[in-house]
Amino acid sequence: MLKLAFYGKGGIGKSTTVANIAFALAEKGLRVVQIGCDPKADSTSLLLRGERAVPVLDLVRRGVPFDVAELGRVGEGGVICVESGGPAPGVGCAGRGIITALETLENKGAFALWNPDVVLYDVLGDVVCGGFSMPMRKGYADYVFILTSGEKMALYAAANIAMAVEHFRDRDYARLGGFILNCRNVKDEESRVRELAADFGSSVTGILPWSPLVQEAEEKKQVLPAAFPRSEMAECYRRLARAVLAAAGKDGRP
Repeated sequence: MLKLAFYGKGGIGKSTTVANIAFALAEKGLRVVQIGCDPKADSTSLLLRGERAVPVLDLVRRGVPFDVAELGRVGEGGVICVESGGPAPGVGCAGRGIITALETLENKGAFALWNPDVVLYDVLGDVVCGGFSMPMRKGYADYVFILTSGEKMALYAAANIAMAVEHFRDRDYARLGGFILNCRNVKDEESRVRELAADFGSSVTGILPWSPLVQEAEEKKQVLPAAFPRSEMAECYRRLARAVLAAAGKDGRP
C-alpha cells in the first residue's frame, strides 16, 4: 500500500488535482482511496458528482456504533472517498479532528477492508503544525508532494511545507516526493519552481498547464478525465499520475 500526502497553499487547486490523480490511477486498474483532511469535507466532491461523503468526525460525534463501511463512499472510477471533517468554524481544533479521523480509520480496520494499492491524503492548505502534519508521520504517508504555482505566496507556502518535511526527516517520517507545478501563467513560473525544488534537493514531478477545461469539468461536477476523456488536459493528469508513482518508486501495476 503506497501512501501519498499532497500539501499546498489554499486555493492552489490541490483538491482538484488530487481527485484527478486519484481517478487517473483508478483508470490504470489500481485500488485507490482518497482522504480529504479538511473541515470543509469537499476534497472528494468531484469524484462523487457533487455529492458529499459523510465525514468521519460526524460519525464519531454521533456517539453510537457505526460500521466500517460507513467511513467511505465509492466514487467515480471506483475510488473510495473519505472525508475527515472537522469542527464548525471558530469552534474546536481542526488539526485535532484530522488526528481523530485518521486514528478512527486505523482502529476500525478500514484499510484492511478496502485493501487499497494507493492512498492519497489531500491536506488542508499550508498549515503544517499539529494535526495537519499527521499525514507526514511514520505509518501514514510514505511521500509528500507539494503543489504550487510560480506566485510569490504559493512558493512561500511550498517552501514552508518542504522545511517541515525536512525537519521530520530524522524521525523517519514521509519523504519529499517532489513539487507539482499548477500553472498560473506568471513570469518565469517554471524556473522559479524548479529553483525552489533544487533548494531542497528535489525536482518538479509534473507540470499542469492552465486550461479552461478544468473549470468546465468542475461545473459538470466531474473529474476532468471523466468529463473530457480524450482531451490533452486529461492526458496531463494521466501523465502526472504516472510521474507520481515513478517518483515514489512504483511502476503503477496493480
